[in-house]
Amino acid sequence: MCRHIAYLGPPVAMGELLIAPPHALYRQSWAPRRQHHGTVNADGFGVGWYAEGDPVPARYRRPGPIWADLGLTDLARVIRTGALLAAVRDATVPGADGEAAAAPFAAGPWLFSHNGSVGGWPGSLAELATTLPAGELLSLAARNDSALVWALLLHRLRAGDSLGEALSGTVLDVAAAAPASRLNLLVTDGERIAATAWGDTLWYLAGPGSGSVVASEPYDDDPRWREVPDRSLLVVTRTDVSLSPLKEPPA
Repeated sequence: MCRHIAYLGPPVAMGELLIAPPHALYRQSWAPRRQHHGTVNADGFGVGWYAEGDPVPARYRRPGPIWADLGLTDLARVIRTGALLAAVRDATVPGADGEAAAAPFAAGPWLFSHNGSVGGWPGSLAELATTLPAGELLSLAARNDSALVWALLLHRLRAGDSLGEALSGTVLDVAAAAPASRLNLLVTDGERIAATAWGDTLWYLAGPGSGSVVASEPYDDDPRWREVPDRSLLVVTRTDVSLSPLKEPPA
C-alpha cells in the first residue's frame, strides 16, 4: 500500500534520489522488493521539496503512475533540494479522489505521507474524527483514510507537538480505534524527518556528509542501510538519528 521516501542533506538533484538508483522510488512503483501488501503503486504519485530560504515546500502531484509522467524526468534532473518527501500510491479504494489523494499532503512547513491503510475504514475512525474541530474535518484534503490521518496529525502539530510527539500520538490513537491498521507514517518540516514503522517496512541510511534518507525500502544495496523495527518511531535530523519503541494500545 504505497512506497515513500524522505531526504535531508546537501542539495542534490531530485533524480539522484527518485530515479537514478537501481531500486529507486520510480522503479518501486512497479517492482518493489519489500512491499508486503500490494504489488503495483500506480494510483498516483507526488514529490514535495524545499527551496533554499523558503520554509514552505513546493509540490508536484499527479493521479496516474509515475512512469507515465513524461515531464517528471526533466524536473527531477534540474531541481536541486536539500530536503524532500515523495511517494507512489496503491490506493485503498481505487480511483478515490485522484490527485487530491496522492501524497505528499501539505500544510505550512509540513509534508506528510501514509504507507498503509486504516482497518475498518471509514466507520472505525468515526468517533476519532469528531475530536477534530468542524472546520478541520470539513476541509479534509481528500475523502480517504490517509487524509483523515493527516488531519489528526496536523491538529497535533498546530497545537505545538513536535514531529515525533505528533506522529506517535496519532498512530496510537488510530491503532486504538482501528486495530487492524497499518500505519507507516512519514512527515518532515524540511529540517527533520519523523517516521513510524507500524505494519510495513521502513529503512534509513545516514552517513557523515552524505545526508540522511528514510524510505519504505532501500533504493540500492549499500550495506549502511538499517531496518527500523516494527512498532517504532524514527526521528532524523541532519546530524542525528533517534529510535524509540511504540507500545501497542490496550485491547
